[in-house]
Amino acid sequence: GEGHHTVTGFILLGFSTDPVMQKILFVMFLGVYSLTLLGNTTLIILICNDSRLHTPMYFFIGNLSFLDLWYSSVYTPKILVTCISEDKSISFAGCLSQFFFSAGLAYSECYLLAAMAYDRYTAISNPLLYAQAMSRRLCVCLVVYSYTGGFVNAIILTSNTFTLDFCGDNVIDDFFCDVPPLVKLACDVRESYQSVLYFLLASNVISPTLLILTSYLFIIAAILRIRSTQGRLKAFSTCSSHLISVTLYYGSILYIYSRPSSSYSLERDKMVSTFYTVLFPMLNPMIYSLRNKDVKEALRKLFKLAPSEV
Repeated sequence: GEGHHTVTGFILLGFSTDPVMQKILFVMFLGVYSLTLLGNTTLIILICNDSRLHTPMYFFIGNLSFLDLWYSSVYTPKILVTCISEDKSISFAGCLSQFFFSAGLAYSECYLLAAMAYDRYTAISNPLLYAQAMSRRLCVCLVVYSYTGGFVNAIILTSNTFTLDFCGDNVIDDFFCDVPPLVKLACDVRESYQSVLYFLLASNVISPTLLILTSYLFIIAAILRIRSTQGRLKAFSTCSSHLISVTLYYGSILYIYSRPSSSYSLERDKMVSTFYTVLFPMLNPMIYSLRNKDVKEALRKLFKLAPSEV
């Protein structure tokens, strides 16, 4: 078979070869991407401009929006080009770059969501000392560690994946360069590579998941100590958006990457990966703003709207 060094590029099949369907998909993805850019950019502007949102919680939400902007931009422009162009190719270097940034940003989001869970635990368990406990320096360090951990592990995954031997067909039955379709193209997947995948899954997904679950166990215990029902509901509402975000993101990530490579189903995985790569970055601003009075008030102030118009 051919060694990986002989591969100069790949072909991305995308979702459909039907010209009419491709145009429909182009309009759909363009709409989703536009909403993603608008929603996340607006949320970042609100957090930067309104002093009431200069708190640790909104600092993390703003960084999550920035990450989602970058994350969505790794995939969607190439998807749009693939939908309207007859040229479905992507160079070897382009595939490697897309793979590296997608992995780094995905892992960084896992760590960032874990940091946000700790923030919610601190706010609920010790509200009087919340500002001191979640200092500016600590918040910045948690964000920096999230990105550092994400991209260090992305280097490990990328270097191991792109030293596989790709032989025969170079057609990727997906809309971006990802582990499952690339593994399908490999001549022989070594056991050591599967071990690397499980190590990265444990360090970047399972470990943050356990941290999040531990934080929520302490959060539940803290909420149960609150005497009034109204107080309990108010405390829970401060972390409900984060809980929804974590469930959607980690659920799809674990579904894709927690299975052995022999059980990959590209058609099914393609639909699930579309959710966390394209749709999820659009949903996050809605999850964190629709039920948030502070964000609504900041939006009203920015655009000088009446309360009923927000």
